Amino acid sequence: MTTVIALVAVFGILVSVHELGHYLVAKLMGMRVNEFSLGFGPALFSPQWGETKYSLRIIPLGGYVRIAGMEMDKTNDPDAFPNRPLWQRFSVILAGPVMNLALAAILYILAFGPIGTPTITTTVASTVPHYPAYTAGIRAGDKIVAVDRRAIGNWTELQKAIVSHAHQPLAITIERHGLKKTVTVHTRYDKQLKEYIVGIEPQVAMIHLGFFASIRSGVDYTVRLTGRWFVAMYHLVIGKSRFDLTGPVGIAVYVSQAAQDGLPYLVLLAAALSANLGLFNVLPIPVLDGSRLFLLGLEGVRRKAMDPDRENMIHMVGFVVLMLFVLLVTYHDIVHFFHVGAPF
Repeated sequence: MTTVIALVAVFGILVSVHELGHYLVAKLMGMRVNEFSLGFGPALFSPQWGETKYSLRIIPLGGYVRIAGMEMDKTNDPDAFPNRPLWQRFSVILAGPVMNLALAAILYILAFGPIGTPTITTTVASTVPHYPAYTAGIRAGDKIVAVDRRAIGNWTELQKAIVSHAHQPLAITIERHGLKKTVTVHTRYDKQLKEYIVGIEPQVAMIHLGFFASIRSGVDYTVRLTGRWFVAMYHLVIGKSRFDLTGPVGIAVYVSQAAQDGLPYLVLLAAALSANLGLFNVLPIPVLDGSRLFLLGLEGVRRKAMDPDRENMIHMVGFVVLMLFVLLVTYHDIVHFFHVGAPF
């Protein structure tokens, strides 16, 4: 039940916020919005306020907004989408991805601040019996502060130090009850992990930043994530990186795992998914917002709008191709996560 609630909440919020961006900017620009819906399928109720119908529908996995003229139907209505200035139409389309990025920043701020961020520390949670660390006398509660007299500030540095000492002993300095002690630890090769280890399980602590620090960190992390995403796309295009995309099934698995791990993990995953949803939508793929942004940009260069029938055909073909692509990725997810069928 927890998994189902988490899936509905994450997918529902991410898509609804995206559509809310389109809705708010369309209203701000004076466009006529026929309907704003939360959910899909049959309507539970649909009150009409002014020119807009607000619907709550039975399938709570997102929502949609219907702006007059968005289906590229030819109309003389001055408040319809096709008849508004180019910059206004561009703003309405861009608002969806921007809202997802804004949501990502807000979720990261909450995670870094009041909710807390799970952080792996250099404090030992447990040592595996008969493994090198246990044999050397390292026990739960010990804090590893140095390796070979070099200070260790985080778990990543400790991992690198251990891996770099294959077949070599380490001089590990621990702190126990305020006293420091140095012990000699040999590494052991783990066939399953395929790397050298000493048999230590780290403690995970919840880190809470202050109000302004969490805002600064949340915004900064979202900006850096966006930069890394575009760099990854560039490397993919030039063939420097491997194509690896997770589809709906894979996302559902990750959400399920995060829900079981706890709220902090779920919020961090939702933030990453929201950012990726917004960024993926700016790609110039038919049906996605990026395709409309590209065509609007083309219109600005040509100073002439594309024929609505031709644009509808582009989006229709794009939708079919996108659905086939989603099916392909879904099959890959099923093979990867559930070991069904043969891998590609």
